[in-house]
Amino acid sequence: MDRAEAEVRLLDAADELFYERGVQAVGMDQVRAASGVSLKRLYQVFPSKSELVRAWLERRDRRWRARLAEYADARTQGTERVLAVYDWLYEWFSEPDFRGCAFINSFGELGAVDPAVADTVRAHKSAFHDYMAGLVAAAGGSGQTVGPLVLLAEGAMTAAAISGSPEPARQARQGAAQLLAAR
Repeated sequence: MDRAEAEVRLLDAADELFYERGVQAVGMDQVRAASGVSLKRLYQVFPSKSELVRAWLERRDRRWRARLAEYADARTQGTERVLAVYDWLYEWFSEPDFRGCAFINSFGELGAVDPAVADTVRAHKSAFHDYMAGLVAAAGGSGQTVGPLVLLAEGAMTAAAISGSPEPARQARQGAAQLLAAR
C-alpha cells in the first residue's frame, strides 16, 4: 500500500471514529484497526495523533466548506444566498449521523492542550466568517451584520448538537432574515 492510499484510509477511519466518539476517546490503534493500515505505516504517515487530528480537521474543513458553497452558490444572488447557509445547516443537522460541529467538538476536547489543533479550528472558523462576509457583501449588506450572522450559525450548530434537533437552524435563519432586513 502506497503512502497516498494509506493516508486516505487513515483519514477515512479517523473521520468516522473521531466524529462519532470524540478525539480523546479514540486511540491510534483503533484508527489502525479501522483503516487496515499497519501501525508502522500509520506512524510513517502521521508521526503523532496530533498530526492525524490536524490532517483530519483540514480535510474536513475543505469538504465542509465545499458542500456549503455548492449549496449556497446554487441560489440566486442577494440575501437568498446568505439565508441558504441556514437552510444547508438544517439539512446537515437532519443527517442521521450528525454529532455537532467537529471543529467545536475538537476545540472543546483539545483546544487548551494542543495549540496546533486550536489553530486549525480557528482557521476553519475564520474561513467560514470570510465566506459569510463575501455573501453579505455580494448581497449589498452591511459588514456589521457578518459577526452576528456567523454567531447565529455557530450557535445553531451547538444547539442542534445538544438538542438533537435541526430546528435551531430554522430559528437562526429567522434571526438572520431579520438582521438582513434591518440594514
